[in-house]
Amino acid sequence: TYKGKQVSVGASGMGCPSIGIYSFELFTEYEADCIIRIGTCGAYTSKLKLFDLINAEYACSESTYAECAFGWKKKDRYKYQGHAFDIINATAKELNQPLIEAPVHSSDVFYRQGKGKPEIVKKHKAVAVEMESFALFSNARYLKKTAACLLTVSDIIPTHEKISADEREKALAPMMKLALESVLKM
Repeated sequence: TYKGKQVSVGASGMGCPSIGIYSFELFTEYEADCIIRIGTCGAYTSKLKLFDLINAEYACSESTYAECAFGWKKKDRYKYQGHAFDIINATAKELNQPLIEAPVHSSDVFYRQGKGKPEIVKKHKAVAVEMESFALFSNARYLKKTAACLLTVSDIIPTHEKISADEREKALAPMMKLALESVLKM
Protein backbone atom coordinates (compact mmCIF):
# COMPACT_ATOMS: atom_id res chain seq x y z
CA THR A 1 0.00 0.00 0.00
CA TYR A 2 0.98 3.63 -0.50
CA LYS A 3 -0.63 6.07 1.93
CA GLY A 4 -3.44 3.58 2.46
CA LYS A 5 -4.13 2.81 -1.21
CA GLN A 6 -3.41 -0.62 -2.67
CA VAL A 7 -0.72 -0.35 -5.34
CA SER A 8 1.16 -3.12 -7.11
CA VAL A 9 4.64 -2.51 -8.49
CA GLY A 10 6.34 -4.96 -10.81
CA ALA A 11 8.85 -5.26 -13.60
CA SER A 12 7.62 -5.88 -17.14
CA GLY A 13 10.83 -6.83 -18.86
CA MET A 14 12.04 -4.97 -21.92
CA GLY A 15 10.31 -4.39 -25.22
CA CYS A 16 6.82 -4.52 -26.67
CA PRO A 17 6.49 -8.32 -26.55
CA SER A 18 7.37 -8.47 -22.86
CA ILE A 19 5.15 -5.63 -21.63
CA GLY A 20 2.52 -6.86 -24.07
CA ILE A 21 2.25 -10.15 -22.18
CA TYR A 22 2.52 -8.64 -18.70
CA SER A 23 0.06 -5.81 -19.25
CA PHE A 24 -2.50 -7.98 -21.06
CA GLU A 25 -2.47 -10.49 -18.20
CA LEU A 26 -2.57 -7.78 -15.52
CA PHE A 27 -5.60 -6.27 -17.23
CA THR A 28 -7.41 -9.56 -17.95
CA GLU A 29 -6.29 -12.09 -15.32
CA TYR A 30 -5.68 -9.78 -12.36
CA GLU A 31 -8.35 -7.19 -13.21
CA ALA A 32 -5.99 -4.21 -13.07
CA ASP A 33 -7.79 -1.07 -14.20
CA CYS A 34 -4.75 1.14 -14.72
CA ILE A 35 -1.08 0.61 -15.49
CA ILE A 36 1.42 3.45 -15.27
CA ARG A 37 4.69 2.41 -16.83
CA ILE A 38 7.67 4.15 -15.26
CA GLY A 39 11.12 3.88 -16.76
CA THR A 40 13.98 5.61 -18.49
CA CYS A 41 14.37 6.94 -22.00
CA GLY A 42 16.93 8.38 -24.36
CA ALA A 43 16.34 11.92 -25.57
CA TYR A 44 16.55 12.54 -29.32
CA THR A 45 17.20 16.23 -28.70
CA SER A 46 19.66 18.15 -26.56
CA LYS A 47 16.77 20.48 -25.65
CA LEU A 48 15.88 17.82 -23.09
CA LYS A 49 18.19 17.43 -20.11
CA LEU A 50 19.20 14.47 -17.99
CA PHE A 51 16.61 13.76 -15.28
CA ASP A 52 13.77 15.55 -17.16
CA LEU A 53 10.42 13.83 -16.68
CA ILE A 54 8.21 13.04 -19.67
CA ASN A 55 4.54 12.10 -19.60
CA ALA A 56 4.04 10.26 -22.90
CA GLU A 57 1.24 11.86 -24.90
CA TYR A 58 1.41 9.00 -27.35
CA ALA A 59 3.85 6.36 -28.58
CA CYS A 60 4.80 5.90 -32.20
CA SER A 61 6.50 2.73 -33.37
CA GLU A 62 7.58 0.58 -36.29
CA SER A 63 6.32 -2.38 -34.26
CA THR A 64 3.72 -4.72 -35.71
CA TYR A 65 2.46 -5.50 -32.20
CA ALA A 66 -1.02 -3.95 -32.57
CA GLU A 67 -1.46 -5.35 -36.07
CA CYS A 68 -0.52 -8.89 -35.04
CA ALA A 69 -2.45 -8.80 -31.76
CA PHE A 70 -5.61 -6.97 -32.78
CA GLY A 71 -5.59 -6.67 -36.58
CA TRP A 72 -5.13 -2.89 -36.46
CA LYS A 73 -3.40 -2.09 -39.73
CA LYS A 74 -1.48 0.98 -40.81
CA LYS A 75 -1.57 2.64 -37.40
CA ASP A 76 1.87 3.62 -36.17
CA ARG A 77 0.90 5.49 -33.01
CA TYR A 78 -1.37 5.08 -30.01
CA LYS A 79 -2.03 7.62 -27.31
CA TYR A 80 -2.28 7.16 -23.57
CA GLN A 81 -5.60 5.63 -22.55
CA GLY A 82 -8.01 6.89 -19.91
CA HIS A 83 -7.56 9.56 -17.27
CA ALA A 84 -4.09 8.74 -15.88
CA PHE A 85 -2.26 11.14 -18.23
CA ASP A 86 -4.31 14.11 -17.03
CA ILE A 87 -4.04 13.07 -13.38
CA ILE A 88 -0.24 12.83 -13.71
CA ASN A 89 -0.13 16.32 -15.23
CA ALA A 90 -2.28 17.78 -12.43
CA THR A 91 -0.29 16.00 -9.72
CA ALA A 92 3.00 17.27 -11.17
CA LYS A 93 1.65 20.83 -10.93
CA GLU A 94 0.60 20.28 -7.31
CA LEU A 95 4.06 18.91 -6.47
CA ASN A 96 5.83 21.69 -8.42
CA GLN A 97 7.46 18.90 -10.39
CA PRO A 98 8.45 20.02 -13.90
CA LEU A 99 6.93 17.66 -16.45
CA ILE A 100 7.10 17.54 -20.24
CA GLU A 101 4.08 16.26 -22.19
CA ALA A 102 5.39 14.85 -25.45
CA PRO A 103 5.23 11.98 -27.94
CA VAL A 104 7.76 9.18 -27.56
CA HIS A 105 9.13 6.50 -29.87
CA SER A 106 8.79 2.86 -28.83
CA SER A 107 11.55 1.02 -30.62
CA ASP A 108 13.27 -2.34 -30.61
CA VAL A 109 16.52 -0.40 -31.04
CA PHE A 110 18.04 2.03 -28.54
CA TYR A 111 21.55 2.22 -29.97
CA ARG A 112 21.61 2.53 -33.74
CA GLN A 113 24.11 3.12 -36.52
CA GLY A 114 24.31 6.62 -37.90
CA LYS A 115 23.37 9.95 -36.43
CA GLY A 116 20.04 10.59 -38.10
CA LYS A 117 16.68 10.12 -36.45
CA PRO A 118 14.38 7.38 -37.76
CA GLU A 119 11.71 8.66 -40.16
CA ILE A 120 8.89 7.79 -37.76
CA VAL A 121 10.50 10.04 -35.12
CA LYS A 122 10.53 12.95 -37.54
CA LYS A 123 6.95 12.23 -38.68
CA HIS A 124 5.55 12.29 -35.13
CA LYS A 125 8.05 14.70 -33.55
CA ALA A 126 8.90 12.16 -30.85
CA VAL A 127 11.33 13.61 -28.33
CA ALA A 128 12.65 10.38 -26.81
CA VAL A 129 13.03 6.66 -27.33
CA GLU A 130 11.89 3.87 -25.04
CA MET A 131 10.73 0.34 -25.73
CA GLU A 132 7.35 -0.45 -24.19
CA SER A 133 4.60 2.18 -24.27
CA PHE A 134 3.29 1.34 -27.77
CA ALA A 135 2.26 -2.17 -26.70
CA LEU A 136 0.95 -0.96 -23.33
CA PHE A 137 -1.22 1.71 -24.96
CA SER A 138 -2.40 -0.79 -27.61
CA ASN A 139 -3.47 -3.33 -24.98
CA ALA A 140 -5.22 -0.68 -22.88
CA ARG A 141 -7.06 0.60 -25.95
CA TYR A 142 -8.17 -2.89 -26.97
CA LEU A 143 -9.30 -3.79 -23.44
CA LYS A 144 -10.76 -0.34 -22.64
CA LYS A 145 -8.41 0.12 -19.69
CA THR A 146 -6.28 3.02 -18.47
CA ALA A 147 -2.56 3.33 -19.22
CA ALA A 148 0.11 6.01 -19.02
CA CYS A 149 3.87 6.15 -19.41
CA LEU A 150 6.10 8.32 -17.23
CA LEU A 151 9.79 8.49 -18.17
CA THR A 152 13.02 9.92 -16.79
CA VAL A 153 15.60 11.02 -19.35
CA SER A 154 18.68 8.88 -18.68
CA ASP A 155 20.55 9.48 -21.93
CA ILE A 156 20.92 12.40 -24.33
CA ILE A 157 21.61 10.64 -27.61
CA PRO A 158 23.09 13.57 -29.62
CA THR A 159 25.59 14.54 -26.87
CA HIS A 160 26.24 11.06 -25.43
CA GLU A 161 25.46 12.31 -21.90
CA LYS A 162 24.03 9.69 -19.56
CA ILE A 163 23.13 9.10 -15.95
CA SER A 164 25.75 7.05 -14.09
CA ALA A 165 24.87 3.76 -12.42
CA ASP A 166 25.17 5.43 -9.00
CA GLU A 167 22.93 8.32 -10.05
CA ARG A 168 20.23 5.92 -11.26
CA GLU A 169 19.70 4.69 -7.70
CA LYS A 170 18.47 8.13 -6.60
CA ALA A 171 17.59 9.92 -9.84
CA LEU A 172 14.40 8.00 -10.50
CA ALA A 173 12.81 8.89 -7.14
CA PRO A 174 10.93 12.00 -8.44
CA MET A 175 9.33 9.88 -11.18
CA MET A 176 8.32 7.20 -8.68
CA LYS A 177 6.88 9.77 -6.27
CA LEU A 178 4.89 11.43 -9.07
CA ALA A 179 3.47 8.07 -10.17
CA LEU A 180 2.52 7.06 -6.62
CA GLU A 181 0.99 10.42 -5.75
CA SER A 182 -1.00 10.26 -8.99
CA VAL A 183 -2.33 6.80 -8.14
CA LEU A 184 -3.87 8.23 -4.96
CA LYS A 185 -6.28 10.23 -7.17
CA MET A 186 -7.44 7.29 -9.28
